[in-house]
Amino acid sequence: METQVERKLSSDRAQLLTGPRGSSIAKSSVTPVASQSTAAKMKDNTSPSRNLAGPRSSSAGSKSNLSSNSTSLPRKRANNGNGTAANASIENPILKNEVLETGEKEATLGNSSSSSSFSQSKLKKKTISPSVSRSTLVSPAPSTPTSSKKPSVKPASSLSSKKGSASSTSSRDGSSRTSTAGSTSTGLKRVPSTMSTVSSSSTTSVKTSLMKMALKRVESDTGSVTSKKKSSSSDARDLRTLMLPKVENTSDDLRLDRRGHRVCSLRQLSLSPNLEFVYLRDNRLSSVEGIEALKRVKVLDLSFNEFKASVFEPLGNCKGLQQLYLAGNQITSLASLPELPNLEFLSVAQNKLRSLSMASQPRLQVLAASKNKISTLKGFPHLPSLEHLRMEENPILEIPHVEAVSILLVGPTLKKFNDRDLVPSEVETAKLYPPHTALCIRNGWPLCRPEAAAESTFSFLTEQWKARVPLGYTVGEASVDQPFEEDACTCHFTLNHVNGENHGLTLKYQWYLGGRTAANFSPIDGATDKVYWPKREEVGRFLKVECIPVSNGTEFGPIFAISKAVCPGTGIPKVVELTVDGELVEGNLLRGSAKVAWCGGTPGKGASRWLRRRWKSPEIIEGAEEEEYKLTLDDVSSSLVYMYTPRTQEGTKGEGKHFVTDIVEAAAPSVSNLQIIGDITEGCTIVGTGTYFGGKEGLSKYEWLRGKENGEFGLVSSGTIEYSLTKQDIGSCLKFIYTPVNIEGQEGKPGHVVTEPVKKAPPKVINLKIVGEMMEGSKVTATSTITGGTEGSSRVQWFKSSSSKFEDENALEALTTSKVAKTFRVPLAAVGFYLVAKLTPMSPDGEIGEPAYIVSESIVATLPPSLNFLTVTGELSEGELLTASYGYIGGHEGKSQYCWYLHEHDGDDGKLLQEATGLLHYRITKDAIGKYISFECTPVRDDGTIGETKVHHCTDPVRPGSPRLLSLEIVGQPIEGTTLIANKRYWGGEEGNSIFHWLLIDSDGIQTEVESATNASYTLTLGDIGSFISVSCEPVRRDGACGPVVISEHLGPILPGPPMCRSLELVGALIEGSRLSFVAWYMGGLRGSCIQEWFLVNSAGVKGKLTESDFLDLTLDCVGSQIELVFTPVRNDSEKGSPKRVISDVIIPGEPRGIQLIVPDCHEDVEVVPLKKYFGGNEGTAKYSWYRIREKPSEQDLISLTSSSDVLLVSETLAYKPSLEDVGFYLALRWVPTRDDGAVGGALVAISTNPVVPAFPVVSGVCLKEIDVGVYTGEGVYYGGYEGTSLYSWHKETNDGNLIRIDQADSTTYEVTDSDYTCRLLFGYTPVRSDGVVGDLVLSEPSDVLYPELLQIDSLSFKGKAIEGDMLTAVETIPDNESQRNVWNKYKREITYQWYYSISTDETQSFEVLAHAHNSRWYKLRYEDIGRCIKCECTVVDAFGRSSIPASATTSPVLPGIPRINKLEIEGRGFHTNLYAVKGVYTGGKEGKSRIQWLRSMVGSPDLISIPGEVGRMYEANVDDVGYRLVAIYTPVREDGVEGQPVSVSTEPISVEPDILKEVKEKLELGSAKFEVLRDKDRSERRAPGVANLEKRILELSKKRMKVVKPGSKASFPTTEARGSYAPPFHVELYRNDQHRFKIVVDTDTEVELMVQTRHMRDLIVLVLRGLAQKFNSTSLNSLLKIES
Repeated sequence: METQVERKLSSDRAQLLTGPRGSSIAKSSVTPVASQSTAAKMKDNTSPSRNLAGPRSSSAGSKSNLSSNSTSLPRKRANNGNGTAANASIENPILKNEVLETGEKEATLGNSSSSSSFSQSKLKKKTISPSVSRSTLVSPAPSTPTSSKKPSVKPASSLSSKKGSASSTSSRDGSSRTSTAGSTSTGLKRVPSTMSTVSSSSTTSVKTSLMKMALKRVESDTGSVTSKKKSSSSDARDLRTLMLPKVENTSDDLRLDRRGHRVCSLRQLSLSPNLEFVYLRDNRLSSVEGIEALKRVKVLDLSFNEFKASVFEPLGNCKGLQQLYLAGNQITSLASLPELPNLEFLSVAQNKLRSLSMASQPRLQVLAASKNKISTLKGFPHLPSLEHLRMEENPILEIPHVEAVSILLVGPTLKKFNDRDLVPSEVETAKLYPPHTALCIRNGWPLCRPEAAAESTFSFLTEQWKARVPLGYTVGEASVDQPFEEDACTCHFTLNHVNGENHGLTLKYQWYLGGRTAANFSPIDGATDKVYWPKREEVGRFLKVECIPVSNGTEFGPIFAISKAVCPGTGIPKVVELTVDGELVEGNLLRGSAKVAWCGGTPGKGASRWLRRRWKSPEIIEGAEEEEYKLTLDDVSSSLVYMYTPRTQEGTKGEGKHFVTDIVEAAAPSVSNLQIIGDITEGCTIVGTGTYFGGKEGLSKYEWLRGKENGEFGLVSSGTIEYSLTKQDIGSCLKFIYTPVNIEGQEGKPGHVVTEPVKKAPPKVINLKIVGEMMEGSKVTATSTITGGTEGSSRVQWFKSSSSKFEDENALEALTTSKVAKTFRVPLAAVGFYLVAKLTPMSPDGEIGEPAYIVSESIVATLPPSLNFLTVTGELSEGELLTASYGYIGGHEGKSQYCWYLHEHDGDDGKLLQEATGLLHYRITKDAIGKYISFECTPVRDDGTIGETKVHHCTDPVRPGSPRLLSLEIVGQPIEGTTLIANKRYWGGEEGNSIFHWLLIDSDGIQTEVESATNASYTLTLGDIGSFISVSCEPVRRDGACGPVVISEHLGPILPGPPMCRSLELVGALIEGSRLSFVAWYMGGLRGSCIQEWFLVNSAGVKGKLTESDFLDLTLDCVGSQIELVFTPVRNDSEKGSPKRVISDVIIPGEPRGIQLIVPDCHEDVEVVPLKKYFGGNEGTAKYSWYRIREKPSEQDLISLTSSSDVLLVSETLAYKPSLEDVGFYLALRWVPTRDDGAVGGALVAISTNPVVPAFPVVSGVCLKEIDVGVYTGEGVYYGGYEGTSLYSWHKETNDGNLIRIDQADSTTYEVTDSDYTCRLLFGYTPVRSDGVVGDLVLSEPSDVLYPELLQIDSLSFKGKAIEGDMLTAVETIPDNESQRNVWNKYKREITYQWYYSISTDETQSFEVLAHAHNSRWYKLRYEDIGRCIKCECTVVDAFGRSSIPASATTSPVLPGIPRINKLEIEGRGFHTNLYAVKGVYTGGKEGKSRIQWLRSMVGSPDLISIPGEVGRMYEANVDDVGYRLVAIYTPVREDGVEGQPVSVSTEPISVEPDILKEVKEKLELGSAKFEVLRDKDRSERRAPGVANLEKRILELSKKRMKVVKPGSKASFPTTEARGSYAPPFHVELYRNDQHRFKIVVDTDTEVELMVQTRHMRDLIVLVLRGLAQKFNSTSLNSLLKIES
């Protein structure tokens, strides 16, 4: 049963919402009954009507039901997936919640013509009440579902809606907008929706003030309201902080709505597991027991119940819960709220919470906790997805920088705090807190200002860690360096003991990786060192390291430190560790390895280089640029420097580092690759060779041994590597032994090699000669002496050569094969060449020796050219071939001369036959018959020498040949009419009258002679068709001699001749309109269907085919052209002949005349083209006259049309477009046909059938323009008769595509309102003609999206100086006007900055982006910026995503800073044998020639001792540095010479190398020592050390004195060269450029320079000497060596 309050509210609402015209405004959850005019149209789309009273009022028959004339509400349509339309819901559930609670509904009129009682303009004047009383609210009834599809729940995307006008309600992110329509009815476009939720109907917007008035009336009349509801004042539902869910319009099996039913326990309800939407607001629930059944619930509304204690554990079974509403209860704690994996929205506003401590919610996006008693953030949960946090009206807001702390706790996902964008200053403040602040806050740390947070949080943590550290210890430091991608990150933990002692305390470490906030850390496998290397995927995440103190085996609780977020790497790699592996012995392989921090760059191949260092600066080893290096002899007694420079694949180089090895030792002497070079034959010399290895080679030993019959070897030679083979060695093997010895005399393992048995020497030729005359045809002999035994069958071979010296047999040309005979006749081929004899000696037993060669002293001479015989062979008859032959002697024949002569009589000079000159052959021709022939030959040598000419005469004359035909054939085609020719070749003297006969052969083979056909030619006739033909010929000589008859081959069969046309003529007049025909005369067999083709040939010669008929009618197209007829004769067997052509003269035109003229129907502005026909040549420029006539004349009056007074000439063109003035008039056209040559025909007149018809009213060019800020005007071009009262309208298009007509906007101008923002504006123009005809509505193109005034930046300036190293700060200035300050306050979203650097060219200056300068207002000037101008562009972005016009500021060219050197340090270990290098970071422009000076400083003394010549970056220590600190003074110098402040750095005192220290102590403890040293033989000149110029000496040391002794020999006694005590001025001097030499100075007269093999030995001797002399020194060397006195 309804309560009294509900009934009273229902009736008052009905009265309030009923307008003066009977219309009503419907609430969003009510679907009104459609009017009769639209009921049919919306039959399938409307749901049953419901009233405002609630779920029971309909059954009770309440009078508040809406009347039948209420406006129907159109709904957006969406495709629900199965092709049917489903209602679409508003996207933003928070907005819909507020609309549902306050009644701020929006309705849009449908197709009904009825209007609302409240116009939009009136509603705009009302104010919005911020709240309504809870006690008077009645839950609306759920709508009947239109689709059974299950809706998805979309979480709220904004915390609250901004206050706006009644015509538009929009969320802050613009995700949903619904517009209110005016009183004018307009159809709305249906926009397909992509949402899957079922929608409710659109609603009518009602002012909150009206609802408040109704609620106050109800409250005044209601006295039975409970105390609980009386306490719920208007502030209890403040829409600014309270969010309630919209009621989903779904099926009953998915939704449960029990709002306001006074439910006390969930056990009273039948909860189905299928429920997804449960609304239990406004009840009396105090426990959620029984909620476990809702396994699939998505939206749960428990607002405004009686929850107090934390009793929410059963919600843990609702795994699918997405939205939870707990507002308006008395909840004091959320500790029992379990983790809900899918929860996205949580409202706990208006409770009594003191903190937000609860379980982590991984997907929570919106947390509304306004109007509570929250005073602490202790226990704040981990919310990695939170975007909106609302905490208005809580005590915690009184603490400074709460927003910054919230950013720390939530992380980068937080977008809004208390329903507004994050304040940039708070974002920056959050960055000032240490990284562990969030963890401290969750543990109860009291908030403080950021500048004191570091110390305060550390004190807070140390208090908590007191029980976690060993007794007596306190935590002095717990920090982590700023981590960078792929770079070393070091943690720093210090535990201080109260007594300052360590007591064996060790530390263990474990690194953890967090998220985008300093929470939810998980351990990193294997990260247990003090240093950790962040990976690329860890950029932006926080690191945590736990330190576990271990004391005496007991582990204590961990202490920790949290880093800042991992920053992207610089991309510049660093070398962290550099090592060299391998034994430092000659021949071994060393490998350098580097541990590199790539710092975000892609790992690439670094640059390796090896250097060799002796006593000078290191020198580069050529070719040693790989990681591996093989030690060579040059490296012995040197140390190696391995340098490595890392480089990424992108090409970025890092700082190089080096590693110095110890001294490389020589390998033990050895020898390899032993071999014996030379011929192992008696009399030859052989050489033994081998490859020595093992330092410098000394006096190695060589031995030659000869093998004996018993297998042993006996020594035959030593001390040399060469050996000459003798007869004694024949048949024996020789052994070569190589004993390697280094320069120090150390012997290695001997090596040996054995030869093959020595061979006996073969026979040999000596004194080889050629005896005989060097003339062509003479005999020569090879003579010689053979050694090597008795000569056997030696062989001789002869060659010729163009050279007088023998070089190679391959260059010789053989004249003979190898023979035993030594005598040789010189052939012609040897003329002009030297003779070469090759003698191959051979012993009787067949052994062959080395061949010998001898070259003749002169070349072979030749005889004079001559012929020894001459003859001519062949028959002296016509056609026969004569051949001449002769014998030539006298050297090489050249081009001998041949001539043939023809003599009329025997004995005359004769006639030279030119065609046979130079030939040995002559073919007798017809001209030679009866004449005599002779042949003449003149011998010629190749050198041009001519010999005696000889002639041979033929005694008989030439005879003629017998007559005969060589060939006979018929030439010509066997076709009728063709003349055939008998072609023959005659031979046999002069031809006479040869006889021809032509023969025909029929198909039966019968041959018939053609009568009177006795000539060489014959013409085929018609009777010959079908037969074959041949010809016979009997050759006849002029003297009557006859030859044999020859018959040609048959030719045929004979075919008929081709058809042809003998003549062709045209018949007819050559004028337009006449007909042409032709006459043709045919021949060539029986005539068939001949072909005639007519062609048109224009003046340009272009020909086009017309027809193939027997005649041609001349048309206009023929005028000016010629007609060509092509006649093709065709035989009856379809054989075609050659075409015959005839061409006419030019066709002339006919007389001009008009045949037809028609004027079609005329319409306004539609071009009228008359229908006409012309004849008489090519039409020229005719005369046309258009007339406008009020009345249509008769046909008789058309001739005198132009003389009428009411006729108006309107045009003189062929086509005419009627204008507006022609509407209602008739149009007449007068045409005078004219030929192109000016000939004129008779005039024709035609008139239109009907008057000119006006056009349909249309409008074009509809557009809108902005004439002022927010003021638009619309315009268009009207067309279609005279314009009447056209209609104007304005529309706006929403983001979802809906088109809404704007009420009361019916003029050509429109002023934009706030409700129009984010919509597009359209101007509508409906043309109306003066006669009332209405055209179609035309809409303009939509305007750009309407936005408020664009944000502007007045100017941009810099704070800071344009000097390298300074920080520039960009400061923007807002324009000083009210409108800009207003839009900045309302719509500013963010400010972006972009930095650029200048690139100067010869003429212009351009800028490029600084890639490393991210979106920040600060920029620190770097070295690369020197000389550049730095530019900053600032752009402000408003809430709609629009960017302002960039404002920029540019600095002057950046100046270099003062030269400075930072982080100066000396690298190197602290021993006297090491290499030291100075390293620092230079700033202040480009570094010039900075100065470095190395000095020594005694411990405890301020004096500095300069080291002469040491001004490089590297310094090699020596024994002079022992006990001193090495000091490097670095004076930075800029490129332009400006000097900075010198900076010094020093090492720890240099110590003696441990191995040497041990030996020195032993020698000093003994008090005496002897050393073997070397001294130059010739001390007047410095020479390189070696065996040749060095002598051995003995250095004897005792506690009192030293002496240098030269050892004795067999011929002399030992002698003392120098001696003395250690008293001053005794001292020892070193040579910096020679690590093996030193000088002992006893006094001014006595000094000795000595040398040792190694630096180790030199340092040992020097230190022992100085140790023995220490009692005379001011500083005790024993104290430096730590030797007790």
